[in-house]
Formats: sequence, structure tokens, C-alpha cells
Amino acid sequence: MSRTLGCIIVLLLACGQWVHASTPTGVAPKFFGPNALPVQDMNDGRTYDKLRVELAADAYFGYDKSLTADLLARVHVPLFTRWANLSVWMPVYEWYSQYDGKGGGAGDVYLTTDVQVLHNSWFKTEQAKYIPQIVIRLGLKTASGGQYERLRHFDAPGYFFDASIGQSFIIGAIELRLAGSTGFLCWQTADARQNDAVMYGLQAQIKHQYISLQATWGGYVGWENYGDRPMSLKVRAAGHIQGFEPYVQYQWGIKDYPYHQLRVGLAYNIDVLKK
Repeated sequence: MSRTLGCIIVLLLACGQWVHASTPTGVAPKFFGPNALPVQDMNDGRTYDKLRVELAADAYFGYDKSLTADLLARVHVPLFTRWANLSVWMPVYEWYSQYDGKGGGAGDVYLTTDVQVLHNSWFKTEQAKYIPQIVIRLGLKTASGGQYERLRHFDAPGYFFDASIGQSFIIGAIELRLAGSTGFLCWQTADARQNDAVMYGLQAQIKHQYISLQATWGGYVGWENYGDRPMSLKVRAAGHIQGFEPYVQYQWGIKDYPYHQLRVGLAYNIDVLKK
């Protein structure tokens, strides 16, 4: 009788732990500010062959009437070769107005290493133009963003890795580029637990000598299925003038990302490898 009772107690404890582990934490993009863990910009299968410095201003219009503005800084550095980059970016500071008042603070820092693993220029054959380009990206999200109690940032680290593949088609003076990506994202939630997600993205770009248009659909799918499956559409128009790249971008949160985003930015490309 005592052995049977002991087995029942162990079984109940195990079930309780399983229920606790399967309960959603709510540490997900749907319930936090727009910079907590957004859908990241995807690579298009190519690394940067120049040093690229970028500054941008964002305005986010929440579906719940909240407002957020921030300043973004980003840099892509060739690691002594055009086939590998160190990329760093962060919302330097954000200002917000939401249901519980107004405030501001710094955001999380993202660091990635982007490595070209396949490029058609490596092959000296006529058929090489049909070979796509592939980049592997390894990334880290810091926990520098604060105000967890006001649902602005997760205040927890994360990491991700993905692969992007792209191919360009030249039509007269126009370059049409198609790209796709997939990967894995993980971030710490609560009670020493973590959420794991599959990343995905599709992109189309049309580029002329002085202007380009780009559309990207993407997101990630978390295992909790509770506000952790953001999906968005980004549309971007940019100019290209002697190394300068002014641009404007609009993002529509389709699912689990309750924001519209308007970004205005300026990038500058410096050919440091030649210099």
C-alpha cells in the first residue's frame, strides 16, 4: 500500500512539473515593446565587401495606440576579406508612450558574424552564373535593454543562427534578386526556461544604378505558441549616390507584432579593403 501511494505521489509531482514547463511565460514580442525581439533584417546571400555605417530614426505606431521612437545605429565591418563580416547594431535609445505612462531607455545590442560559404565568382565556368550565393550568420543578443517590468525589453540574452541563399538575374540595366533564409532563434524567458523558434524569410529586390526597391516577408515561430510567432512585411526604397544610401522603410506587423514601423535612415559605404 505504501509503495503504491509513493508511486502516485511521484507521478503527481512529475505531472505538476510538466504542466509548469508547458505553461506559456508570455515573454514574447506580442506583449512587449517593438524593440524587445523584432523580426530581424535578413541577409540576401551576400556579405558586405565594404565598411557600412548606418544611422536611422524609427517611429512605431502600436495597435493599442502606444507610440515608440528610437535612434538605431548599425555597422558592418569586413574582417580583412569581403567574405566575412562583423555586424553590430542596437537601438541606441528609445522614447515611448504607453498605457502606464511615458519613459525611455537603451536597447539590446546585437552582434553577428556573417560568413560567405558559397559564391558564383569562385567558379571560372560559363555555368557559374547559375550558382547561388549562401551566407551563414551566427548572432548574439545581449540583455542590455531594461525596463522588463514595463514590458519594454526581455532583460535576457538570446542567440540565433541562420542561412540565407540568393540569386541575381540581370535584365538590361536592372538587377532582380531573389533570396530566402531559415534558421534557429533562442531566448531566455522565465523560471530558467528558454523559448526556441524557427526563423524564416523571403525577399525580392529590384535595383537600378541609383535606386532600389525591396520587399521582405519573414518572422519566427516559437514553441510556446503564445504571442511568440511574429510575422511582418517590410518594404524599403533606397537611393545610391557615391557611397551614400538614403532610404525609407515601412514594416507592417501581420501577426504577434502589433506595430506599424516607419524608418528613415542613411548609410555610407567605404571601400576599406582597397584602401
